[in-house]
Amino acid sequence: MSELLTASTTDDYRSLVDESSARVAARFAEVTQPSSGASRAELQRLVDGVDLAGSGVGGAAAIQEIDELFLANAVWFHHPGYAAHLNCPVVIPAVAAESILAAVNTSVDTYDQSTVGTLMERRLIETATGWVGFDSGDGVFTSGGTQSNFHALFLAREAAVSTIEEPRSIALSRMVVFATASSHFSVGKSALLLGLADDAVIEVADDGEGRMLPSALDAAIDAATAEGRVPMAVVATGGTTDRGVIDPIMRIADVCDAHSVWLHVDAAYGCGLLVSRRRRHLLTGIERARSVTVDFHKSFFQPVSSSAILVRERRDLAAGAWHADYLNPLENDEPNQVDKSLQTTRRFDALKLWVSLRAIGADHIGEMFDAVIDLAVEVGDVVDDDPELELVGRTQLSTVLFRVRPDGASAAEQDALVAGVRRVLFESGRALVAKTVIAGRPCLKFTLLNPETTLDDVREILAMVKDAASTLASIDDELELVGADA
Repeated sequence: MSELLTASTTDDYRSLVDESSARVAARFAEVTQPSSGASRAELQRLVDGVDLAGSGVGGAAAIQEIDELFLANAVWFHHPGYAAHLNCPVVIPAVAAESILAAVNTSVDTYDQSTVGTLMERRLIETATGWVGFDSGDGVFTSGGTQSNFHALFLAREAAVSTIEEPRSIALSRMVVFATASSHFSVGKSALLLGLADDAVIEVADDGEGRMLPSALDAAIDAATAEGRVPMAVVATGGTTDRGVIDPIMRIADVCDAHSVWLHVDAAYGCGLLVSRRRRHLLTGIERARSVTVDFHKSFFQPVSSSAILVRERRDLAAGAWHADYLNPLENDEPNQVDKSLQTTRRFDALKLWVSLRAIGADHIGEMFDAVIDLAVEVGDVVDDDPELELVGRTQLSTVLFRVRPDGASAAEQDALVAGVRRVLFESGRALVAKTVIAGRPCLKFTLLNPETTLDDVREILAMVKDAASTLASIDDELELVGADA
């Protein structure tokens, strides 16, 4: 019997997909906490126990094994106890579309491999650039925010190189990128991959809450230029990963225009604001950027991966074009997406967002994102009013930063509790929270991206946090007493 999906195996396909979807649905219905709490050693033993070099066991048996190995121990982003990273539950139409694009296995690098798929992606990019305010923009789907940011900075580099009359190697050594300490780590990584100098990313001062100061940016560009360096790009952030704050894009655009510097806006987190009827104004000025990163698999509730780079001028994407006679020859009038993308073979991820927009509409997606921001405001108030907790700043999106502060605990003792509390919750599997460092001090972080999570759900997590802190503090006290007796 053939294992390939062909005209003669559609019954087998339907049966196996039905079996797998039934098992997934059952797990969703039965999940009582965001993870199993199984230890890393236990999970390693289960993984090592699978014979990947042996004979096949058949599709049904393999799916059953995946149910018992992976699904039983997966991290569930839809559970209200998950409040750690920028992971969202996904809308059902997008999941259905995922199964379609996987089965057909379209590659949208060239038109002859995708036909209508290429046209659908281009129409969707046109829609997304319209949300941003790019009248004649363009773009392409990517694997995620890191690739989108890298692509944008590559385009900025090429634009800067074209204006300098000196060898490329010398030009690259002088180029600099401006960003705050709160910008995504991919900015520094991109500078490395693009062959820039080790000190090419210049840190711009912020307002104390993570937002770039336009005046500091202006001064930083002046200083770099005076040193003979070449301002290549400014990265403004439309929703920082930790604080969930938004740089003043309009004022930053004024500075960039005055210095003729490429402005890139990393809106991977905050792109959901583009379709929000209540908070779209938070991204005012984004239409003045030269390029924008959007991550639909964050605030548009899409399955990973679904991201895009959008550009204001479609000609900018030509900087990355490369031609091959067997793939996309120069003499060809077909709309080949590989001419724009850094990837060759590329999934038709645009289909997921297309189906989602047709099924539930952009306005509803915006309302879902508004709901998690509303929740973050409420949670911030609860934390601020609790004498056992300390709120670390306010957010414009859906993160909440805080510390536990038991009675009499010093700042150092509070800091020490952060990692311990997170570990206790993680090992129990009952709740997952993140940790980060703000102004040199560790703190706990909620990232709320589930529109169905309630304030009571988060209160339960906060109660677990305080219980874990109390337990850890008691253990430390006992250890101190034992040490004193010794």
